[in-house]
Amino acid sequence: MSHLPFAPVLLPLLAGILLLLLRHLDMRLRRLVSIAAVLGQIGLALWLTRAVAGGDILVYALGDWVAPFGIVLVADRLAAWMLLIVSLLALFALLQATRGIDAEGRHFHVLFQLQLFGLNGAFLTGDLFNLFVFFEVLLLASYGLILHGGGRLRTRAGLHYVVINLAGSTLFLFAVGTLYGMLGTLNMADLAVKVAAAPAENVGLVRAAGWLLFGVFALKAALLPLYLWLPAAYAHTSAPVAALFAIMTKVGAYAILRVYTLIFGAQAGPAADLITDALLPLALATLLVGMLGVVGATHLRQQVAYLVVASIGTLLTAFGLGSGAGIAAGLYYLPHTTFAAAALFLLADCIARQRGELADRLDPGPVMARHRRLGALFFLVAIAASGLPPLSGFVGKFLLLRAALEHALWGWVLAVVLVAGLLGVIALARSGSLLFYRAGTAPVREGAAASAPAPTWIALAPLSGLFLLGVGLTVFAGPLADHAQAIATQLLQPHEYVHAVLGAEARP
Repeated sequence: MSHLPFAPVLLPLLAGILLLLLRHLDMRLRRLVSIAAVLGQIGLALWLTRAVAGGDILVYALGDWVAPFGIVLVADRLAAWMLLIVSLLALFALLQATRGIDAEGRHFHVLFQLQLFGLNGAFLTGDLFNLFVFFEVLLLASYGLILHGGGRLRTRAGLHYVVINLAGSTLFLFAVGTLYGMLGTLNMADLAVKVAAAPAENVGLVRAAGWLLFGVFALKAALLPLYLWLPAAYAHTSAPVAALFAIMTKVGAYAILRVYTLIFGAQAGPAADLITDALLPLALATLLVGMLGVVGATHLRQQVAYLVVASIGTLLTAFGLGSGAGIAAGLYYLPHTTFAAAALFLLADCIARQRGELADRLDPGPVMARHRRLGALFFLVAIAASGLPPLSGFVGKFLLLRAALEHALWGWVLAVVLVAGLLGVIALARSGSLLFYRAGTAPVREGAAASAPAPTWIALAPLSGLFLLGVGLTVFAGPLADHAQAIATQLLQPHEYVHAVLGAEARP
């Protein structure tokens, strides 16, 4: 039994405990410990990615209790892909936070590491109940992070975020309780076997539990109509936290992909392809509504938050196609949209600091210090976020549209994705014009709040790093698209996962 799958869960937990013990020491020391822990997680993610690249599935049984009786962590290509994305994102979000945001509260770095502990555990767990546990860990940490620094708007948005997610957690418990009552297990590999063989009298309840789970995951992913908590929460929290939260909706998308290919996939008998008919229309509607929010936004951070909603619509559109090519397109698009949204959150914060009391409001204002530098970065990141060539957003959407040609609803997919893309370009071009091209046309009000000092290249390094990750996705698009296809192929062969976890206990 390999211990490697346990390491990405153990490292942030130990780092969080250590940082809690060091909470009274100098902030510089705590920053070094936190950054070192994230760098270690990047190394572990790369190691794990290499270990599973050939198709191996690593299983770690906690306490050496074999599945389905004990808790297992399972590392396959998809889990390693998600871990790598999270750790890279976390590094640049943390570097941005060390410029002063982390000093606004004593426990920022503790909460940051516990957030990573929850995220990594959610991607590695092979048990539905422990997926619930890791969801709760990352949500508890996110409650603290979203409120970090205080403020009326942040507190109000955070309260809505807490309440809606507590409701989702309650539904999650109902769903797993129903599945356990009907099937006697919550191990995902064992569920894949038992759902397919469920007696006819239990099929209705099993399907109902499957739909409840979908509702929970749709809430976490901010799928229409369960997205209303996201724009305010993301727009009013601090920039590094919003950047890290760019991955949070992807946890819901990951859960949908994992559960509905493994447990309720084509091999699930009477519960097969449970959400197939609903996922694609809901995803397309989410994409369109999200882009309408982008067009109608009055503040830049609010606009980026709606871009996150639109991106989850695009991602789940790819997954909703149900084919290997569609899933692969979504898996390539996932890191692109995560890094682009995070970069935009950091850039929006930098722009807001330069505009005094106007902050990130989309109105003409005075010329910002280093406006050429900021304008060039906005132009580049906006190209990436809107999916224009030649960057990775264009590659991801091209793969999606090509995969959609094999689907019965290909016309709807092409129309919505292309129209939404056009709306995104128009909205971001308008924002850039208001912030940079028309800057200086509005008089500065007497007594207006002073802007922050001009940003240096060091201050813009985390933002630039996130953009360069997107460039890397473009430069290595061929190998990465092939790797995404390999992940999709493995997902659509769930018997490999079941056999790896259950071994001799696996039954056809």
